[in-house]
Amino acid sequence: MKEKLVLVTGANKGIGFGIAKQLGLSGWKVVIGARNNDRASEAIAKLASSGVEVLGWINIELKDLEGLEQAAKEVNEKYPKLSLLINNAGIPGNMGVDSLHTDISDIKETIDVNFIGTFALTKALMPLLEENGGRIVNITVPSEISPYWHPLAYVASKAAQNAMMGVMAMEFQQSNSPLEVFSVHPGPTTTDLNGNMSLPGFHDIETVGQKMAELINDGSSHQGEFIELYPIVKED
Repeated sequence: MKEKLVLVTGANKGIGFGIAKQLGLSGWKVVIGARNNDRASEAIAKLASSGVEVLGWINIELKDLEGLEQAAKEVNEKYPKLSLLINNAGIPGNMGVDSLHTDISDIKETIDVNFIGTFALTKALMPLLEENGGRIVNITVPSEISPYWHPLAYVASKAAQNAMMGVMAMEFQQSNSPLEVFSVHPGPTTTDLNGNMSLPGFHDIETVGQKMAELINDGSSHQGEFIELYPIVKED
């Protein structure tokens, strides 16, 4: 039976923390991906107090490509039974400007982290995940542009991530790889990323984490799917 061992990037807070907690409570052993020891230690203490088995943490800074190679090496050495990678970590970019006023540097930084960094980490861990018949799950937003919320840097970076998922899923199927990849849009969620916005239709990280755990544990294949946990309700 496949060991239930998951690495969640950006798991020290927000949606990543909620996912790590609820997966842990459903029987998964958890490895935290974080950017520094203090944040990781605080998250590990909170998760442990909730009854989650946390095996440790890995320093993951998505804009540091050399660092990601080292992180993947450490995962291979310490957690050779890894069977699930949840790409949750990312940055928002400047969400307060329209496309005309978006700096090129902001576009580049957001794509470097959310797409290039996520791809680099995923690529580095794919051999291990393939060996374990594992899965890759990306936390993202729809590529379709919403009239209600569409910060260019962030949406563009996630659209690239969605394309990555689609290409990988097709290649896994064509090569009969045991790997599976799919994307999940949590829907409107109150987190630091959006300034802890809380409006009608928003959910908290506990609710999103629980629904995510149910999806991960449902026993079904979701190869190449884009799944919305809580779709944005369109106004009339």
